[in-house]
Amino acid sequence: MRKLIAAVMISLDGVIQAPGGPGEDRSSGFALGGWAWPYASEGEAMDGLFTRPFALVLGRHTYDIFAGYWPQVASDAPHGAIADAFNAATKHVATHRPDTLAWAHSHALDGDVVDALRALKRTDGPDLVIQGSSVLLHQLLARDVVDELRLLVYPIVLGRGKRLFDDDAQAAAFRLAGTRATPTGVIVSRYEREGDVRTGSFAAG
Repeated sequence: MRKLIAAVMISLDGVIQAPGGPGEDRSSGFALGGWAWPYASEGEAMDGLFTRPFALVLGRHTYDIFAGYWPQVASDAPHGAIADAFNAATKHVATHRPDTLAWAHSHALDGDVVDALRALKRTDGPDLVIQGSSVLLHQLLARDVVDELRLLVYPIVLGRGKRLFDDDAQAAAFRLAGTRATPTGVIVSRYEREGDVRTGSFAAG
């Protein structure tokens, strides 16, 4: 069974909106797009997540951003290895316009996207990795489909913007499976899904 991994750039106060550039997502007046760029460092890319086989899971907005950028990045350019991996990977896209998926190896998720991804997880193949795609990611967290969180936590507070968890997120316990700090102060942590939330009381003892 394949895992569904959420690979997320996130601020200290939980914001995930528009880390990659000023024009990435200006919805609700968000004016701090591109906040991840000053902290970029070699070897930061999700601790090897994209150096082994994977398939991408993308919402339509993120798909359009990626499809307009990664195919133009040469193999010998900065981030060329990531571009080659993204261009070669299968892309599963939540969209109502399947006929407009021009990026190579792109496929629309049919019907209910969460059910479609549950079915994909039961097939053979590489792990499924969702990046960006905050609307789709919220749906997956609300229905407890995410098996692993790969978080890049940046040392900034943005104050406003779309956050990783909204009020519909399913209660869930995760296990810390690894963590490290980059030279620029980004904390890269891997959390694996581990059962239900356990509760207790400090007064019980």
